Amino acid sequence: MKRKDHLKKAISRNKPWDIVIIGGGASGLGAAVDAASRGYKTLLLEKYDFAKGTSSRSTKLVHGGVRYLQNGDISLVVEALKERGIMRKNAPHLVRDLSFVIPSYDWWNSPFYGIGLKIYDMMAGNLGLGPSTMLDREETMELIPNVKKEGLRGGVIYQDGQFDDARMAVSLAQTAANHKAFLVNYCGVTDLIKKDNMIEGVVIKDEITQTSYSIAAKVVVNATGVFSDDIMQMDQPKAKKRIKPSQGVHIVLDKRFLNGPHAIMVPHTTDGRVLFAVPWNGYVVVGTTDTQMEETLVEPVALEKEIEFILENAGAYMTTPPTRSDVKSVFSGLRPLAAPDDDGAATKEISRHHKVIVSTSGLVSILGGKWTTYRKMAEDIVNTAQSVGGLPERSCITHNLPIHGYDYNSDWSDALHVYGTDIEKIKALDDQGNDSLSKEISLTPNQILWAVREEMAMSVEDVLARRTRALFLNVEECIRLAPQIAKIMADECGYDSDWIDREVSSFLTLCNNYRLAE
Repeated sequence: MKRKDHLKKAISRNKPWDIVIIGGGASGLGAAVDAASRGYKTLLLEKYDFAKGTSSRSTKLVHGGVRYLQNGDISLVVEALKERGIMRKNAPHLVRDLSFVIPSYDWWNSPFYGIGLKIYDMMAGNLGLGPSTMLDREETMELIPNVKKEGLRGGVIYQDGQFDDARMAVSLAQTAANHKAFLVNYCGVTDLIKKDNMIEGVVIKDEITQTSYSIAAKVVVNATGVFSDDIMQMDQPKAKKRIKPSQGVHIVLDKRFLNGPHAIMVPHTTDGRVLFAVPWNGYVVVGTTDTQMEETLVEPVALEKEIEFILENAGAYMTTPPTRSDVKSVFSGLRPLAAPDDDGAATKEISRHHKVIVSTSGLVSILGGKWTTYRKMAEDIVNTAQSVGGLPERSCITHNLPIHGYDYNSDWSDALHVYGTDIEKIKALDDQGNDSLSKEISLTPNQILWAVREEMAMSVEDVLARRTRALFLNVEECIRLAPQIAKIMADECGYDSDWIDREVSSFLTLCNNYRLAE
């Protein structure tokens, strides 16, 4: 994928695009894959970078949602378990099985979760990842050595999935491009073009050159997540707000806080949510929170009470409770929850189901949903867009569509496994570029070159936050590496020293959102 080529195609097409998708997160990229694989002329536009928002800030889980089962949201659990299996099948280089242990300190807890998880297994059917099992005290301590021993009675182990969200997003963009879709990051939609009150296209702005263009489309899809209301009100200024944003915060710790390959699910926290401690890329991701927010920021910031909540509840289950000084990185994301009819409902009680709605002028908007169900969301979006745009009827084929890089024999001990079949191409870029620049995180010069040449990485942030996951793992190490990354990018692209200075300065400012002040 080369941005200049995709942008040129976007603005030079002399016929209307079949589908123009606004938004380069999970739902938008999924829709681009679905639409392009059906043979529709597809264009996706993203104002910032692919997965810049919510779609890079998840707990890194592909799951049916044990918590939703507890809430009685059976249909969502069934749908998510089915999609978990499809995601695992279609992207084995990005999605893997992960064991979760629920420690129990009450005599009734293990049987309660044991029965619930047997139902969870049953719902997964032939797409299940393995049976759940009751554990005694010794087995629980053996699986999660750092679990608090005092009062421990036993536990339950069950299987769910894990993935790299931003890498999945990039791989979906590549998959869409492989099926002749065109995608442009740093290209926002500033207006909708209408004729007789029906949408016929969009006005776009190249955020890099500040140049605007008009593009014709048979149907426009709004897949902008927490910013969906902005596009719906661009269409109809008096439209009711349909998104209720909820903030989820995660902290990242050194791997010694788990000291094993299994994740912990804390079943009861002080606010009634579950909490996860998950091994990921040599670190441990702990979260999440659920805080209703009034403002939708491009770069959400963790609240002090959210940090305290995670540290307190994680520490209650660990022999070595984490402190603020142990936090390597902190990241925040906003869930684009579809607002319920009950305005007073707490965000943790709002269903994670998605909704596809169509305005009277033909704007198709996707609201809500979760990463695990991205493919089903995309199928529903394109089925609706097919009708609204008067497109020839074609069936969805993504149930069995391999994601770019598909490699059933991926070696997950190799830090480059997320690239799948592209690994050898990356290693072949430069014989001197395959050694990591850091002992703390795996990051090679060739990965940087690949991100620039093949994945539309335009900034140091793109490379360190989403093409690799360095910023989400160790912010201080990224601060150290930033000048070196900028220099490699500048040499590749022919940028001068002023560009390097601006990039490094901009990135260091961003890093303040990922650091935890003493």
